[in-house]
Amino acid sequence: MDGEDDAPKSLMEEMYANGIEGVDDAPSSSTSTTIRKNRPIISGEQLDIEAYAALYSGRTKIMRLIFLADHCDNSGMQLEALRMAYDELKKGENTQLFREVVQKIDGRLGPNYSTDATWCAMVDRKADQRKDKLESELNAYRTNLIKESIRMGYNDFGDFYYAHGALGDAFKSYVRTRDYCTTSKHIIQMCLSAILVSIEMGQFAHVTSYVSKAEQTPEALDPPSIAKLRCAAGLAHLEAKKYKLAARKFLEVGPELGNSYSEVIAPQDVATYGGLCALASFDRTELKNKVIDNINFRNFLELVPEVRELINDFYSSHYASCLEYLGNLKSNLMLDIHIHDHVETLYDQIRSKALIQYTHPFVSVDMRMMADAFKTSVAGLEKELESLITDNQIQARIDSHNKILYARHADQRNATFQRVLQTGNEFDWDVRAMLLRANLLKHEYNLRASRKI
Repeated sequence: MDGEDDAPKSLMEEMYANGIEGVDDAPSSSTSTTIRKNRPIISGEQLDIEAYAALYSGRTKIMRLIFLADHCDNSGMQLEALRMAYDELKKGENTQLFREVVQKIDGRLGPNYSTDATWCAMVDRKADQRKDKLESELNAYRTNLIKESIRMGYNDFGDFYYAHGALGDAFKSYVRTRDYCTTSKHIIQMCLSAILVSIEMGQFAHVTSYVSKAEQTPEALDPPSIAKLRCAAGLAHLEAKKYKLAARKFLEVGPELGNSYSEVIAPQDVATYGGLCALASFDRTELKNKVIDNINFRNFLELVPEVRELINDFYSSHYASCLEYLGNLKSNLMLDIHIHDHVETLYDQIRSKALIQYTHPFVSVDMRMMADAFKTSVAGLEKELESLITDNQIQARIDSHNKILYARHADQRNATFQRVLQTGNEFDWDVRAMLLRANLLKHEYNLRASRKI
């Protein structure tokens, strides 16, 4: 690999060793290099389901466990997730979802995890009684035209439907409270409730709409509510594959979030989603300023050391280590209910950015050395580079016979002359326009024209 001034052999060896030392960083000492090589990489251990489930509460905890069971190849993990979902559902009132989980278990966990018809009948009977009571109370409130009571009545109905899994009815009930909100705090509560149900239904257009509505009443927003809204907006952008916008929202989440939004997202998710989206969409300057130097986001990254390390590795051009972290994280990310559909796309974008960043400083690159750095074959690397060159992301050409990538650097001198000429032409046009206007004013042309009319 040759630099513009014929890089010495030591630099070549250094780049070859890892993929490796940051081209923008000062050369590290032998001690730091030793530490770097000996630093442990996370192992591909299977997900600790109990610890994972403990991060969440409410319906999302159950849905994540069911999703995990549906997408996991390990039968032991499947049964453990279904067992925990079963136990969690017995604490609630959603008999429909309970029956679905029992059907998925299919008797594999023994008689203690079978259909509890008595419990289902009791819960359904209590639900009917509760619904009748709520309807009578709401009718009384409507008769008396007490706005606050009507709002609370619809809110109670929303809570009731949500607890029983009727998400469509819950959403309608929460939205109906809007006409009876008398304070800004009521509007925020309505928006957060609508957002919660919309996320569960996968209706992220509603999420964006109600985040916007809530942000229109900033005087009533406390820091935890702001953090929740940014998380919700981040999830909506993630679902829409707007990764840069998603990254920005997750990076803006403040430490006030804590565990207060466990019914939707955990702080560890903020770090993972925000970190991966930032890697896939930010340039080096943004990555440094908005992620690595972001004190608030650094607190989230401390909860997921693997993501923190891979971000630092990417910025420092330690691609071998970065890609190994990504590889180890992948199996668990594929079990995440929100990001699983985006893992392949994000990984492809991160890898492409790494390839571009690797080749950028050099006039020529030995593709054999580059393939070793990226843990791939020369043929595979050549195809990746061909795609990037075709998409105009790398300005280079490939010598397939000698396996060398040659950069095509723009003629800086010619480009500078062109910019100067363009600036001169723009200045000439502006001056002529100013002189014309001055002459028109001098001869009172506009005034004469108006008199004729």
